[in-house]
Amino acid sequence: MIKQETDSPILEIEQLSISFFTRLNEIPAVMDFSCTVQPGEAMGLVGESGCGKSTVALGVMQDLGVNGRVVGGTIKFKGQDLNLMSPEDLREIRGSEIAMIYQEPMASLNPAMRIGQQLMEVPMIHEGINKEDAYARALEVVTDVKLPDPERILKSFPHQLSGGQQQRIVIAMALMSKPSLLILDEPTTALDVTVEAAVVKLVKDLGKKYGTSMLFISHNLGLILETCDRICVMYSGEAVETGRIEDVFNKMQHPYTQALFRSIPLPGADKNDRPLVAIPGNFPLPHERPNGCNFGPRCDYFQAGRCNQDAIQMDIVPHGDRHGSRCLKWNEIDWDAPLELAERKIKAEPGHVILKIENLKKYYEVAANALFGGGNKRVVKANETLSFEARESETLAIVGESGCGKSTFAKVLMGLETATEGEILLEGKNIEGVSIEARDTKTVADVQMVFQNPFDTLNPSMTIGSQILRALELFRIGNSARERTERMLELLDLVKLPREFANRMPRQLSGGQKQRVGIARAFAGDAKIVVADEPVSALDVSVQAAVTDLLMEIQREHKTTLLFISHDLSIVRYLADRVLVMYLGHVVEMGTTEQVFQPPYHPYTEALLSAVPIADTSIQKKRIVLEGDIPSAMNPPSGCPFQTRCGWKGEVPGGLCDIDLPEVRQLTRGHQIKCHLADDILARMEPVIKIAAE
Repeated sequence: MIKQETDSPILEIEQLSISFFTRLNEIPAVMDFSCTVQPGEAMGLVGESGCGKSTVALGVMQDLGVNGRVVGGTIKFKGQDLNLMSPEDLREIRGSEIAMIYQEPMASLNPAMRIGQQLMEVPMIHEGINKEDAYARALEVVTDVKLPDPERILKSFPHQLSGGQQQRIVIAMALMSKPSLLILDEPTTALDVTVEAAVVKLVKDLGKKYGTSMLFISHNLGLILETCDRICVMYSGEAVETGRIEDVFNKMQHPYTQALFRSIPLPGADKNDRPLVAIPGNFPLPHERPNGCNFGPRCDYFQAGRCNQDAIQMDIVPHGDRHGSRCLKWNEIDWDAPLELAERKIKAEPGHVILKIENLKKYYEVAANALFGGGNKRVVKANETLSFEARESETLAIVGESGCGKSTFAKVLMGLETATEGEILLEGKNIEGVSIEARDTKTVADVQMVFQNPFDTLNPSMTIGSQILRALELFRIGNSARERTERMLELLDLVKLPREFANRMPRQLSGGQKQRVGIARAFAGDAKIVVADEPVSALDVSVQAAVTDLLMEIQREHKTTLLFISHDLSIVRYLADRVLVMYLGHVVEMGTTEQVFQPPYHPYTEALLSAVPIADTSIQKKRIVLEGDIPSAMNPPSGCPFQTRCGWKGEVPGGLCDIDLPEVRQLTRGHQIKCHLADDILARMEPVIKIAAE
């Protein structure tokens, strides 16, 4: 066990450089990186994919694999250099003194072992304590991470828990030996926003309880604001700005930090009056880094002959606590200058009704014993009496947690599933019972989809051009190969990709570029409706702005109806005209964006809004953490589907929420909710998000 001197840093990284070695050359991943974490302090590490955040974390864990190596600088933990430690000493502190939580919880859990065994192993191996004491501690930490029925959880296997529960177990495992330093690498990316809010609060509370210092890696600036004391912004292997959260958020001193904030939708952003400003150009690959400032080619303040000469060092900014900027011009830039607005867009007025959904139901019959089949049949009610309309040129957002029925509805609309009851009318034509194989070419072309993960939707063995041509052939666009080739090149122009990309393979494209190809393919048949299923959630924040703006631009030009499925209410608020909130197969609230984002809310909408991390220190947010997970659609609760998690349930007399399913009520024109709360109680609701008084 390493002893800690009072008030000395837990983690001290000085001028760290890490490279990966191939047979041909050395690839520098992290260069001249410095950061200090004090006892009990939480440091946030932010930046785009490939900037070196996770490499720094793996360097601290001394887990860089056979090709990775620290080539310069030091990593000191409690004053001792980790680079000089023997493998035996490192094994001693990993898991006990330094613990790490990964993005995907199942990567840390053994599927063949019960949860209790996996938790008990940690103190038994690191501290040599007996089985009874290890079980008692496991029970304590599972209670600490607020899991229901801890004894049952300890007897469960990982597959019997939800994603949020699995992530809580991984946090419990990391805390079993009360580590001094906890490294969290995107720990909430795979979780729903409501579960994320609970996990973030949990991590923060447990950090205080155990006095644990944290290194929190994320691309979400709002999440960093809610969890950390200090922040370090990374770009292309270097730390470009570091300081206290308040200093960096309110008095940023690096052009990249400023560009990041301009590319994320904050309250007040408007897709027509105040469009997001995407960072121009692309993130440089390690072998393509420019001379001088790495951010130079994408910077608004770049000065040739100065910014592209020598390597730039981190400079101390006088205001704030240990505030630093890796910019030659930080004290010459007017950081308070009003933002140059991007080109104002003309709002497209919604046209005629393209899509009409009437009392749509989608039920699945499954065996009660799903593992072996046989026995009684159970019904899963994935969609329950959905009714709404979508118009030409309109963006309708569909929001809700995993398991609420969003993707099931998308499958029925696409023809991948057929409806159990109700109607789907596409320009007056019934399509709810017609599977994709039986649909005519025009109907298939009219309803297209942009998927969440651009990596999984492209054929790795076909060029980009041939994949778009394949879609054009299927949709019978063009009378000859020449016409189709010209149309394919026009589609690349449409999504702002160079025409030479037609000959590239998917592996040669970045994530944002692949998503643009997916959009080009969706619009190949001049689609009337495009279902965008979390289209930007797998992309960096800087790329999200460009892809979102592209979707809006194409929509304006082609008068497309966009059904935008998402759990990110920040982006929904920015781009949606109307919002439909789903919970356990039901539409619980629907209205214009202004109506849904202002009180009165459905209690579930209120909780969703509260859960959204917002990267703005002037915002005050009401904290509502939902207890428990979304119930199973196979065994839904009686009465109101949300009653098992609702904080307003006590306001409804006579146990009505437990007994009756609420009727749909019109609050104002176009604004409806499905809730038992009386009008006078709804009128008392306060805004979840407020801008703090100056």
